Amino acid sequence: MKVLHCKDLGFDCPGIVKADSENEVLQQAAQHAQEVHQVQITPEMAEQAKTLIRDE
Repeated sequence: MKVLHCKDLGFDCPGIVKADSENEVLQQAAQHAQEVHQVQITPEMAEQAKTLIRDE
């Protein structure tokens, strides 16, 4: 299981994205960022997010 904490990306948010693959985590994180924070994920942000995904 791959995990990404929203707060690790700099948001004051308790959101946690969990999925089976990095790509799924990134897709869900991008959707969360747009819906909750009104932020479009740039390719640079996606690359940063990849480095913050952890195994659980």
